[in-house]
Amino acid sequence: MAGALPDQEQILALRQMLARAAEAHQRGQLAEAEALYLHALRERPGLFDAQNLLGVLRSQQGRYDEALALVGAALKTMPNAVGALMNYGLILHKMKRHEEALASFEKALALRPDHAGALNNRGIVLATLGREHAALASYWRAVTAMPDYADAHNNMGVLLKELGWLTEAEAALSKALELNPKLTSAYVNLADCKTFQAGDAHLAAMLALERDDSLTRAERVHLHFALGKAFADLKDHDRAFEYLLRANREKRALIHYDEAAVMRLFDRIEATFTRDLVAAKAGAGDPSPVPIFIIGMPRSGTSLIEQILASHHRVHGAGELSTLSDLAGSVYGPDGQLVRYPDFVPEVDGEVFRPIGSYYVGAVRKLAPDAGYIVDKMPSNFFFAGMIHLALPNARIIHVVRDPVDTCVSCFFQMFTGELNHTYDLAELGRYYRRYQRLMAHWHKVLPPGRILEVRYEDVVADLETESRRILTHCGLDWDPRCLRFHHTDRRVRTASATQVRQPIYTSALGRGKIYQPYLGALFGELFPADQVALSP
Repeated sequence: MAGALPDQEQILALRQMLARAAEAHQRGQLAEAEALYLHALRERPGLFDAQNLLGVLRSQQGRYDEALALVGAALKTMPNAVGALMNYGLILHKMKRHEEALASFEKALALRPDHAGALNNRGIVLATLGREHAALASYWRAVTAMPDYADAHNNMGVLLKELGWLTEAEAALSKALELNPKLTSAYVNLADCKTFQAGDAHLAAMLALERDDSLTRAERVHLHFALGKAFADLKDHDRAFEYLLRANREKRALIHYDEAAVMRLFDRIEATFTRDLVAAKAGAGDPSPVPIFIIGMPRSGTSLIEQILASHHRVHGAGELSTLSDLAGSVYGPDGQLVRYPDFVPEVDGEVFRPIGSYYVGAVRKLAPDAGYIVDKMPSNFFFAGMIHLALPNARIIHVVRDPVDTCVSCFFQMFTGELNHTYDLAELGRYYRRYQRLMAHWHKVLPPGRILEVRYEDVVADLETESRRILTHCGLDWDPRCLRFHHTDRRVRTASATQVRQPIYTSALGRGKIYQPYLGALFGELFPADQVALSP
């Protein structure tokens, strides 16, 4: 082109541009970095570094298809670039294409067998796929290759915690913090593994770190959630809730939560699933009795009920599966366009629900081919109770209920890894809880009597055996005394209750909301109508 720089000068100018872009990217100035990457690609289409790094940026923006295409194009020019293979695998992992992600990390490791980052990321994917021991081995190889790799120690600690190896988990997380005292996510993970005592060294370290002005907002979120747990352990409830208010306020500022859209979804589900529609479309689903669904609000006791069931010799606890929501989001209309849930339900023949049910059963069967029953403990499947009834008429549904204030306070104490974006503001949390209650009342009206078994957490705590027998009877299972020894069951628990279900039944979580009642005005105002506030717990 006219006026073009000589080739060497152009290359130098592009290198300088990419260096500025990478610096901006590192600082979190994504708009500036994006503009520079795009400029570089206009100057030199197919430029490896620009494609690769713009792909990383697109992934950070949640534009995963574009990200994958960009990094994939970079790999066509340099197929053995370990860094790009790592990026490609991470994007595939975010897209839930875990086997492909694993293959990308394996290719990177074939080129560099001791690449600590690839070993760490391989461990993350293996853990996601449920191959826990292989994941632990990969993390161990990562910290052997790079002993000061704090992130790998942290990830190993999380997996050990989920497996119930709490002493080993605490050691791994403590090592991560020894290596990187500013790794605030490790403090959150550690707080789940231990009970803080007066004079705790980790608490002192967190309080010192709080004075570090260089912490990002995301790092402060982690730190303040961990401090809230620590002071709650010490019974310093005023200080605990002060930190929790900070943590949730900071977290709420980092996320997008469209409350109006969520409330419209509740409304559409109720309007769609009428008693007449359910009756008209019933009876054509997959007849498999294998699935057991546990639904309810997070922190309501769903993990405890799953652990009780998973202790039965015929039951596999699969944890929180996204399979059902993925299915609900993958129905296409006659025009080939996706039709959102629940809008497709009135439009399809009842026979359509059989392949939906069959696909679900086939997917979960892969997790435990020999189990008689498989538990899906995704709490938010309460959105799909009507679809479960139509697609899997013989599947059991158990709804776990806990005192609403205790439930909401427990949610407010938790920094969730999933998209539970309604839990970081007390008023929003209260409105969501009341709307969920209304939907559950709707399901009891439009589904056949007894279709959903209601289990109260408080009743389970008061009489474990009676409630366990009631749950097993609902599921068509014989009695197994191991259900009473659920805390000895050796299985991975991936939820926030991973530590609690390793303990025998305890009563200390009952009435938790009463401790923090002075701080809960916004929650009470939404949970209870004005004329009932005086009757609230």
